[in-house]
Amino acid sequence: MSDTGVPILVFAPFVASTARVEPAWIDYNGHMNMAYYHVLFDRAVEEAFALVGLGQDYVSERGASYFTAELHTRYLRELTVNTAVRTTVQLVDADDRRIHVYFEIHHLEEGWTAATCEMLFVHVDLAIRKATPFPDDIRANLDIMRASHGAMPRPAGIGRTIGVRRKVADPETRH
Repeated sequence: MSDTGVPILVFAPFVASTARVEPAWIDYNGHMNMAYYHVLFDRAVEEAFALVGLGQDYVSERGASYFTAELHTRYLRELTVNTAVRTTVQLVDADDRRIHVYFEIHHLEEGWTAATCEMLFVHVDLAIRKATPFPDDIRANLDIMRASHGAMPRPAGIGRTIGVRRKVADPETRH
């Protein structure tokens, strides 16, 4: 339920507003710098979390917010200046103080995925700067979103680890 008592409506996945790659976001390689992928992820999560009551007003009215605790990003295809994109947000899981989210940035016209990101957020009381449980109304809204998004397939790239993958050599040819 929203703070007005009206049930929230959640689409799965949440689709953020269209954005366009800005000229200032292009690096010396001629494509979007990695930092700006996170600008798009951040804008998308702000839109999505506003639906459950975790918008900008939440900070001033309740003295709490959510902080990013961990993330993993995969850059799959280059984005260039003026490319229109749309970011999707899938709530993977949530508990009394954490939210696990998966994002994809899609080329708007061609539909391919440019990047994915998996993030873990923690709810924080800003007065004491510590993790605290979500209020009941926010938790109820997160449960609605989690149920809606839980019907989606689990993203294939979720939970990946980073590292150099080496092929195992034939034991007879090892030196």
